[in-house]
Amino acid sequence: MKVLNSIRLVALVLCLMCGPMAQVFPAQSADYDIVIRNGRVLDGAGNPWIAADVAIKDGRFVRIGKITGKGRQEIDATGRYVSPGWIDMMDQSGGVLPRNGLAENKLRMGVTTAIGGEGGTPVAVDKIPEYFAGLEKNGISINFGTYFSETQARVAVLGQDSRAPTAEELNRMKAIMAQAMKAGAMGMTTALIYPPSSYAKTGELIEMAKVAGEYGGIYASHIRGEGKELVEAIDEAIAIGEKGGLPVEVFHLKAAYQPGWGTLMRAAGEKIEQARARGVDVAADMYLYTAGGTGLEAVIPSWAFEGGTAKLRERLTDPATRARLKQEIKTGSPGWWNIVEAAGGWDNIVLANAQNKENSRFVGKNLSQIAKEWNKEPADAAFDLVLAGQGRVYALYHMMSESDIAAALKFPWTSIGSDAGAALKPGETDILGLPHPRAYGNFPRLIAKYVRAEKVLTLPEAIRKMTSWPATRMRLASRGMIKEGLWADVVIFDYDKIEDRATYQQPLEGPVGIDYVFVNGQIVIDHGKHTGARPGKVLYGPGRIQ
Repeated sequence: MKVLNSIRLVALVLCLMCGPMAQVFPAQSADYDIVIRNGRVLDGAGNPWIAADVAIKDGRFVRIGKITGKGRQEIDATGRYVSPGWIDMMDQSGGVLPRNGLAENKLRMGVTTAIGGEGGTPVAVDKIPEYFAGLEKNGISINFGTYFSETQARVAVLGQDSRAPTAEELNRMKAIMAQAMKAGAMGMTTALIYPPSSYAKTGELIEMAKVAGEYGGIYASHIRGEGKELVEAIDEAIAIGEKGGLPVEVFHLKAAYQPGWGTLMRAAGEKIEQARARGVDVAADMYLYTAGGTGLEAVIPSWAFEGGTAKLRERLTDPATRARLKQEIKTGSPGWWNIVEAAGGWDNIVLANAQNKENSRFVGKNLSQIAKEWNKEPADAAFDLVLAGQGRVYALYHMMSESDIAAALKFPWTSIGSDAGAALKPGETDILGLPHPRAYGNFPRLIAKYVRAEKVLTLPEAIRKMTSWPATRMRLASRGMIKEGLWADVVIFDYDKIEDRATYQQPLEGPVGIDYVFVNGQIVIDHGKHTGARPGKVLYGPGRIQ
């Protein structure tokens, strides 16, 4: 008997060490589907935690407090925080979810809802209903909604031409935008540093935004410049929202210009505060790393892309055109954000994915190092890497400061977005092919680094930025808080142990310290393991006509 009791004691200790455990009871004796007991409940509104049980039934929160009734499944969350599910305000999963709806790397970060569409929907406008229906039929593990890109409408009418649309062409573009909004898009996006989106002028964007606004949509933008021209680029986004009659979301707010560190972010915040003071509904999201990540082709002035990929390749192989491009990288080019200047030069641009077997040996090296090995100028090395890529070649651009990230986090209207997609397979790069730690660590990093370690934010405020604020921002009235009647998206985590382990050198390491993740009342992550459940819902924009 003593031996048996010792075994039981060891088993109990092991269970406690492993974190909160779920108990399952017969369905007929249960009052609720799930009861989470003894947790420190953060409601998501920014309030301090309370000691409470949380009952879930039919996918929704039904009771918070002292719960005497039984759950079919019970979880003891003693010593853990219970938070609403976290919302990714700048997701890139639209293209992968039809192929794999599990979104494991997102869910392991605590993300239960993702808003995609910087580049628009992954299908043409007439296929959007079919796309959404496919997600619902096949099942997804996260809640997902998406914007439609102004560029999608532009390319459908103008192709890759760098010109303004005629009145008739603009009307056709507007009709496409209206069709997308009626199909369930959440609003209109632009990515104004990338051709052909960069070819669109402010007046065109205002007219297109008016259409999205008519259907209750939001204008969200990768603005025209994030370096020394940051304030002017934010001014343009505000003007588009103000004159277009719709809210504005600035994607991945950053001050990507070393001479402006410490001043640009403050000026950007003041600009947004001034607009909000006069009634413009403008806010921003951000990721939590000092390096951005995008295609290496971003180092090429925009005009070289006119006419499409074939024309770009033709220009890059012409010596005279190369000479002009290299000069403009030094002097600037109208309508182009100079990301080389923003990064402080080629030393701070690191190859992340060569999309070429032979050139893969250069991954992790900066462009200056690669150029030296090739005995050529860094710009030529960049052009040649782009030409050799069998797909989009990616780089990391080290161009932000930690102090500016901390400053931006303190703005009450910033939320959190990863600018990363779900991976097709766990432990691999996201669907973009960009190995950046934000795809595996962005959300736990907020708590581990900026709350626990550096105390930039309080824990309730950090949770608010990932829950009720983005839900309010996106008009998701039934999400973002632990409140009776709302959908039961939940993260249970250990404050002392939560940690983002992904780094620039090892970007595919998953986090630790998250015990459970629920989506619509079902457990999808159980101690770091995906359960296979697909309870996610498609989130439709307010203009949807069924």
